[in-house]
Amino acid sequence: MPGLAAQVERFSVVIAIGGIAIRVNTADADFLAMLEERYAGFVSPEADAQFDFDVDLAPRAFANPDADVSVIHRSGRWLMERGDFRAEWEPATGRGWIHQSANPYSIDAVLRIVHTLVLAGRGGFLLHSASAIRNGKALLFAGASGAGKTTISRLAPADATLLTDEISYVRKLDVPQQDERYVAFGTPFTGELAKLGENTSAPVAALYLLAKGAENRVDPVTVSDAGRELLANMLFFAEDQELVYSAFQAACDFVHCVPVYRLTFVPDARVWEMIG
Repeated sequence: MPGLAAQVERFSVVIAIGGIAIRVNTADADFLAMLEERYAGFVSPEADAQFDFDVDLAPRAFANPDADVSVIHRSGRWLMERGDFRAEWEPATGRGWIHQSANPYSIDAVLRIVHTLVLAGRGGFLLHSASAIRNGKALLFAGASGAGKTTISRLAPADATLLTDEISYVRKLDVPQQDERYVAFGTPFTGELAKLGENTSAPVAALYLLAKGAENRVDPVTVSDAGRELLANMLFFAEDQELVYSAFQAACDFVHCVPVYRLTFVPDARVWEMIG
């Protein structure tokens, strides 16, 4: 009708990672196309999503793009901020918004943060690790930058399915089944390989803590050492004591259920003969 402002057309895409679907809404068709390409393989055709985020694109770059991430819980909402974005999320309603420039890195960070918050309450976590499926079992390879996550991924044999070379997604089974209590899922969160993981999953058989050396060897790790190193490699952003405790408990539960080894290796494909 004359005199009424035209409604802004909205576009949506549902991004499903680890069985958790998040709908992203935007008024920018080009940004939508970028998201569909960035998360190819993880875009869900289903209309239903557990959470909804409206993205407001900033016309200019942020004043302090190098500022550190901050995640604070206040009045039932999570406030998330970094130098390149600001966001809010209300778990009770499943609604949130993101203010960022038109790039894939900011929303990637928000998605990681939201998933860590959801997983913390369910005994799961995101982990700085490569992961792959072989013989029906998922293997995790954890370590800080330079430890060899990209190398072990690149050396994987043809019968291995890469879930990620950078950020592993681990969830606790709703119904524990003997020793198969944890499942690893593929993620679109990439490292140096810049290759999306396969959107599939498998029970976790083992966690390997990576170390480069002069020979290939596998050594068992004590539960206490495994717990400390797992915590050191878990992604966690929230300034919240309750969730810090949840993350600690998740690490303790995991290392009591899943074998943990230290994998010392040289950059040679023969290392895979010792694992999987």
